[in-house]
Amino acid sequence: MADNSQTSSEEITRKSASNLALAFVLLSPEKRQAMATLYAFCREVDDVADDEEKPLEQKREELNFWREDLERVYDSSQTPTIQTNKELQKTLERFPLPKIHFEELLDGVSSDLDQNRMQTLDELELYCYRVASAVGLLSIEIFGYRSPSTREYAIHLGKALQLTNILRDPKVDAQRDFIYLPLDLMGRFGVSEADVLEGRYSDNYRALGEHLGGVARKYYQQANSSLVEHDRSSMIAAELMGAVYWRLLLKLERLKYNVFDTELVRISKPVKLALILKTWLKSLTRFRSPNYGD
Repeated sequence: MADNSQTSSEEITRKSASNLALAFVLLSPEKRQAMATLYAFCREVDDVADDEEKPLEQKREELNFWREDLERVYDSSQTPTIQTNKELQKTLERFPLPKIHFEELLDGVSSDLDQNRMQTLDELELYCYRVASAVGLLSIEIFGYRSPSTREYAIHLGKALQLTNILRDPKVDAQRDFIYLPLDLMGRFGVSEADVLEGRYSDNYRALGEHLGGVARKYYQQANSSLVEHDRSSMIAAELMGAVYWRLLLKLERLKYNVFDTELVRISKPVKLALILKTWLKSLTRFRSPNYGD
């Protein structure tokens, strides 16, 4: 059985330094609470998979318990066991969050228990869809939208954000013996697993980073073009996320993707605050110039 924390979703969100949690400041109180609950679900299941102190089978059992408890969330005759899921059940009374996207997220998180390498770009993109786009598809149900193309926006932006994370974090991932960079692309660009695990930067690695950075850029551009004008203001929190991670990608480009010889690449608090203000002002004026992908 899972080690079920009774910590509230608001407390989990408040303690987090996540860029996703930062974006909630632009939401109404009702939507902010719903997003805090969604964030807490994502945070807690991810923490289960990442906990290096727990045996593999215990982590598998705990994630299975989350799946079982999710069934109780969607059955109004039952009461979930986990505190976050109790709050999620209440959230469903106001927002129509499709269960399949929670299941997709759990599939993505669970895959980290069995797979620490990505063989192909297609495999990596499926992973990005499960752990990021699925969250985006849940988020837009809370934000509110009218156009079906906004679902494509959520999928594209989720992949863009996750690819940016992966390009930023190979040094951190290597500490857990994880390589999310696709092995077939690494082979094409002449980058070995040992190069990544041992943090050896080279022109070959730079070329690999530029290629994957180009894939991320494509998804930022597709996200921007998929978001129609009448849904843009309701996506203000997602647009802030896009702006913050776009700045991260630009910073990685300036570093020529050398993340091995530097501290973890971050966006400073003043820049984040400026992006919050810029995104908020754009929502008020309906100014359509993109914060990312240009």
